[in-house]
Amino acid sequence: MKASDKLNEEIERECPVAGKLLSVLGRRVVFPPGIPEQAGQAKGKRFNATIGQILADDGHAAILPAMGALARGLPEEARDAAYLYSPVQGLEALRRAWRERQRREIDPSLPSSLPLVTVGLTHALSLLADLFAGEERAVAVPSPFWGNYRQIFAVRTGAQMLTSAAYRDGRFNPLAIAAALEALPAGKPAIALVNVPSNPGGYSPMDGERQELIASLRAIAEERPLLVVCDDAYAGLVYVEGVESRSLFWDLIGAHPNLLPVKVDGATKELSFFGGRVGFLTFPFAPGSIAAEALESKVKCLVRATVGSPVGASQSVVLQALRDGGVDGQIAELRDSLAERHRVLEQALADVDPALLRALPSNSGCFTLLELPDELGLDAEETRLDLLEHFDTGLVAIPPRFLRVAFCSVAAADIPELVHRIEQSLRARRGGE
Repeated sequence: MKASDKLNEEIERECPVAGKLLSVLGRRVVFPPGIPEQAGQAKGKRFNATIGQILADDGHAAILPAMGALARGLPEEARDAAYLYSPVQGLEALRRAWRERQRREIDPSLPSSLPLVTVGLTHALSLLADLFAGEERAVAVPSPFWGNYRQIFAVRTGAQMLTSAAYRDGRFNPLAIAAALEALPAGKPAIALVNVPSNPGGYSPMDGERQELIASLRAIAEERPLLVVCDDAYAGLVYVEGVESRSLFWDLIGAHPNLLPVKVDGATKELSFFGGRVGFLTFPFAPGSIAAEALESKVKCLVRATVGSPVGASQSVVLQALRDGGVDGQIAELRDSLAERHRVLEQALADVDPALLRALPSNSGCFTLLELPDELGLDAEETRLDLLEHFDTGLVAIPPRFLRVAFCSVAAADIPELVHRIEQSLRARRGGE
């Protein structure tokens, strides 16, 4: 029996829905007994001549003086981790530290795997697309959505993107994913993308909306195998009382036998480490369980075949941050700064004529979504270009009528002027007053 067939049988036995959801590629991949595995087996031996990385005579990383700045102040173990190859699955200490961080105030009975380290969250999503998407697979996502979802799932794997309005009558629509999948034949597996807090919306569902969303996902699972990708890129960035900041991943574990939640998160936004490209991929199985080990083998095969291994230097930086006793306070200060920017933006938008512009609900994350009323007759892309050319201002257009404001990248003191320029552009192009 081929190794991949054995692995697939183990997954189907331990978690039947995962077996049903695997793509053609997902069924084929398995981590091979190649150099990384053999090097791991030789770790700690007196002579280890397995892996092609240059070591000094003392057995530690051979660091060029010109590249030694990163090493200053790091303990020896961290220096090696930063300058040598990372394990394909990521640094063990970092995986354990991130899992501990994920599980703060989480019911101990809820299982979660040791997170696999990825090269940013986009890489984690891409791995899931390889494992579970493909030309016969439908991917449901509320619209408007982060444009890279299309490249990751539809362009790369040929999956069919199904959408429904994320907002109706200016309010969040918790049934958007269910509506997107209404026409899909019963029994056909599907993927749901749940991004909370959202990009581009900057919204997290309130308690009643959250329960509606969870109930709708359970109802979908009554009809088909369902993979729910919890894209938690903006985890923790919540600015309004009464909004649950805990990932939906934890609510969906065990919610239905036909529903498989997976968690994608990382240091990019949670630790404001955008250039580090450190993401994590977590499955709803206990560490060391058959299902966790089998899926880890498949992910490691895909990582090995694409990027080789995640970056050791940035993993070391994240690990040192997690070990810093003051990191939570530093994160809270940054969140408070973003909350103030959000408050100032909400206040400035409240003074704008709703005939020109409507701000959609925003309570978290890094963005606020603006909607151009149909009756205004103005196009989002044309508005974006006008702001660039005549008002020295850049926004993201989501045609035909949405504009995304990244308030995370604008000082609070500058936000009222930003809103004023948007208003000026719209007034001028509407005919002026």
